[in-house]
Amino acid sequence: MDKISLVVPCYNEQEALPYFYEAACKIVSEMSEQAFEFIFVDDGSKDNTLEIVKKISVEDKRVKYISFSRNFGKESAMYAGLQNATGDYVAIMDADMQDPPSLLPEMYTYVTSEKYDSVATRRVTRDGEPPIRSFFARLFYKVINKMSKTDIVDGARDFRLMNRKMVDAVISMEEYNRFSKGIFGWVGFNTKWLPYVNVERVAGETKWSFWKLFLYSLEGIVAFTTAPLAISSILGFTFCLLAFTFMIIIIIRTMLFGDPVGGWPSLISVMLFIGGIQLFCTGILGQYLSKAYLETKKRPLYVIKEDNFS
Repeated sequence: MDKISLVVPCYNEQEALPYFYEAACKIVSEMSEQAFEFIFVDDGSKDNTLEIVKKISVEDKRVKYISFSRNFGKESAMYAGLQNATGDYVAIMDADMQDPPSLLPEMYTYVTSEKYDSVATRRVTRDGEPPIRSFFARLFYKVINKMSKTDIVDGARDFRLMNRKMVDAVISMEEYNRFSKGIFGWVGFNTKWLPYVNVERVAGETKWSFWKLFLYSLEGIVAFTTAPLAISSILGFTFCLLAFTFMIIIIIRTMLFGDPVGGWPSLISVMLFIGGIQLFCTGILGQYLSKAYLETKKRPLYVIKEDNFS
């Protein structure tokens, strides 16, 4: 009998958890030929998420939980769940019901009958999202796929079912600055993409503000491409060439026509523009240096406050 582990990162999901657990149990009961375990990872929630999970774990021995000492982020929560999952197959799911449990039987069929290593989901619509957020999300996928050799699919969710080989490969990547959508693509393996229509949260509010998503997108770009460093080098070379060209023009003009005093506005504009480019390129370099700095510290990705694995 195959065992399937359901890894569910949770941060302030007290309202959505009962709905998720009920829906997941319904699908689990239909998949009676497989054994299941639930691994809820409480990412330092400030509401009653942990208390609800504890109550469920008393009534259902298949339910395990890990509670962090503070909020370490969804990436750390997913990694902790993967590390502690014992199933032959492991699925990562959100507790807000935007990852429909009803897709699990189809996903399991693909990884067993058609010999895929993983089945990943992608949204074909973004209904319910603010238009500006959808625009920048699509722009991010276009930019990172132009820059990076790692294939990151537009609309990809973290919701996927993986076999043990792929799970072990993902766990082996112990980097501190994690971007799982890129990691899943980088490790390779044969992946089946399962499209579905976007589903809105069943309860509660999203924890991803525009600013958090922006920082997360920067994390992905820095983690999986060095193209911004090449761009800054090209910009530096281009402006050096332009500066040399203008210097020759000024020398020739001075020799032929003298040295008029005019030109202060254009001079200041050029200086400010070049100064901005320099700061921009320095910022790009700083992003890569900061990530390298954090990696060298070798800090753990998370700290467990309590769990029920022992």
